[in-house]
Amino acid sequence: MNIARKLRTWFPGAVYHIMHRGVRRKAIFQEEMDYQVLLQVLKNSLEKYKCILHAYCLMTNHIHLLLETGDMEIWKFMKYMSECYAMYLNHKYSYRGHVFESRYKSCLVKEDAYFLQTSRYIHLNPVKAQMTNYPEDYPWSSYQTMIGLSDDRITEKNHSRTEKGNKEDHSSGSEF
Repeated sequence: MNIARKLRTWFPGAVYHIMHRGVRRKAIFQEEMDYQVLLQVLKNSLEKYKCILHAYCLMTNHIHLLLETGDMEIWKFMKYMSECYAMYLNHKYSYRGHVFESRYKSCLVKEDAYFLQTSRYIHLNPVKAQMTNYPEDYPWSSYQTMIGLSDDRITEKNHSRTEKGNKEDHSSGSEF
């Protein structure tokens, strides 16, 4: 029997915490250039799909995004971003096959408190993984941009959901 997977809840302006892991939990970044390429792919994807990036962290074998959609479903953004990066990585290292493990995980972020909690979780990920002692020392997250140490040119810095007004409440689309 073939059971269809649950559709993600989506509406324009939906905010998601997205986690996308490397296949078999293997590294998706081999060297610094790979991180830079994914950031460029992310920037291109944001522009193409009119999404807003509120936070990100690129870990060795997975990525976290706090992403607000535009007028297109989140799966279109993720498909484009994943395919572009996979084509780069497979070409560069003469790999074949999938780079990312199955379907990305997403959780709809509906409340301001959860938005802030998610941003904190994303930025503390490298600290919890003992890759660095302080989030501001990790170069592959939006934390330096968030606290004004640098400008990565992809993270929305004025992103308080309260400033924009609370979104209408929608049913939870948790996929974690």
